[in-house]
Amino acid sequence: MEAAMYKGCLLVMVLASASGSGHGELFSSMAHLQTALYAERDIAQEIRKYVADELERLNKLTRLADEFEDHSTTALQDPDYYLGNPVNAYLFVKHFTLDWDKDIEHTLKNNSRDVLLNKIEELREYLPTYEDLSGSVSALLRLQDTYQLQTTDLARGNVGGVVSSQLDAWNCFELGRLAYNTEDYYHTIMWMEEALQKMKEEEMEGGDPGVSTASILDYLAFAQFKQGNVWRALTLTDEMLQLDPSHQRARANKAYYQKMLESEEKDSRRRGDDGTVVNKRQLDEYRSGEEYKRYEALCRGEDLNPIKNAHKLYCRYHTNNHPLLLLSPVKQEVIYLKPFIVHYHDVITDREVELIKTLATPKLGRATVHNPKTGKLETATYRVSKSCWLSGFDSPRIDNINRRISAITGLNVETAEELQIANYGIGGQYEPHFDFARKEENAFKELGTGNRIATLMFYISDVQAGGATVFPYLGLKMFPKKNSALFWYNLYKNGEGIYDTRHAACPVLVGSKWVSNKWIHERGQEFLRPCGLREKE
Repeated sequence: MEAAMYKGCLLVMVLASASGSGHGELFSSMAHLQTALYAERDIAQEIRKYVADELERLNKLTRLADEFEDHSTTALQDPDYYLGNPVNAYLFVKHFTLDWDKDIEHTLKNNSRDVLLNKIEELREYLPTYEDLSGSVSALLRLQDTYQLQTTDLARGNVGGVVSSQLDAWNCFELGRLAYNTEDYYHTIMWMEEALQKMKEEEMEGGDPGVSTASILDYLAFAQFKQGNVWRALTLTDEMLQLDPSHQRARANKAYYQKMLESEEKDSRRRGDDGTVVNKRQLDEYRSGEEYKRYEALCRGEDLNPIKNAHKLYCRYHTNNHPLLLLSPVKQEVIYLKPFIVHYHDVITDREVELIKTLATPKLGRATVHNPKTGKLETATYRVSKSCWLSGFDSPRIDNINRRISAITGLNVETAEELQIANYGIGGQYEPHFDFARKEENAFKELGTGNRIATLMFYISDVQAGGATVFPYLGLKMFPKKNSALFWYNLYKNGEGIYDTRHAACPVLVGSKWVSNKWIHERGQEFLRPCGLREKE
């Protein structure tokens, strides 16, 4: 364990000495997380410069020590004779007074450590914090669950078919320990078992895993107990005591497990328990429900049910009878009829995409959701991304994009919300939600523009794996395609919400996902999308 803890010791000590609060929540935006890479590069350069300066100083001190040693060796052969020479005596005294103050003391004290620490302290602001560590662990475990990734595959660098860095025994143990600290015993068991396997492999290869078998068994046994596998917990505790017979907690746990098994023996016979080890995923009531299961299945690309009226779906060049589109019609692909959901291809340019990212990156902040009870905005664990808003004040090209949205949708965007830009971080997601406010909510009352009648969402990046937009009630999924856009109505013509538009942004498995949302409101659409002739239309 000592060897593993020593890994990166110098850098850790230097960084630990440099205080800094940091930006925090780098994990929620890939764009902001990337800034940490530049900070890491700059820190490496500063450390190399410090090492070079120190080597030069130490070499100078080495030469000085050699001079002192040679001088004293010569003089001590006959001190009376040597110091009896007035010139020798003068030079000797001068060496430790004037020369000392001018050169020697400066060399001894000129350690640039403080300069290094000050520079690193400035860069520390851009480095990940423990909050980011917690967020990245949660993301990795969430991805493992959503995409049903095998622990062994992840540890060996296979992230859903994408080659990645491998995890050694120490890192598998750390993942399991971090899960344990949040009382996530489901993942604790998975990663501690993987740590055991990796440790055996590394020992066979003559390496130092950096973690002991007893340490792994300590966590694994208790996690098995918390998952209801008392017999397995007892077996692992026995193995641990064979390695460390004096371990007091293990001895106490063993007695407790034995007592539990004795008291439950009769009940288990009546139940017909067969001693099978069970490791059930820990889910709350909502995430145990049908909607969440459909959401995760769609994220994995599974086909849940046939698309209704699929034979009536169509593609076409669409002008919407708008002057902006007459000479340059958009490519419209209708992917669902009721509710009406459309996929538009090539409706935003690469130059516009880069402009949006450039303008948005310095403004990105943790994305929030409306609290249905208070109507206030707040962060939530089910929405992991950073977002900001852009308008024509940021660039005239944003106004051009808004005019194009109006032309494509045939709706008035004067009362719409500003263009929202979102960048998803590690495992970035937004679990199933509605874009419109339900009657019991007061999300948009302060705006005075009515409810969100429609949504247009630009995909402004491709995603290597994951990150689909899914509609659980419809069994519909759409994986990001750069420069395209999804459009759908959130409300019927009578103003009632279309509940089948409940949708979600799946966790990003590999890559960086950028989207841009335009939420169009009811006010100003009275003559563009008037009420129907029937009440329920």
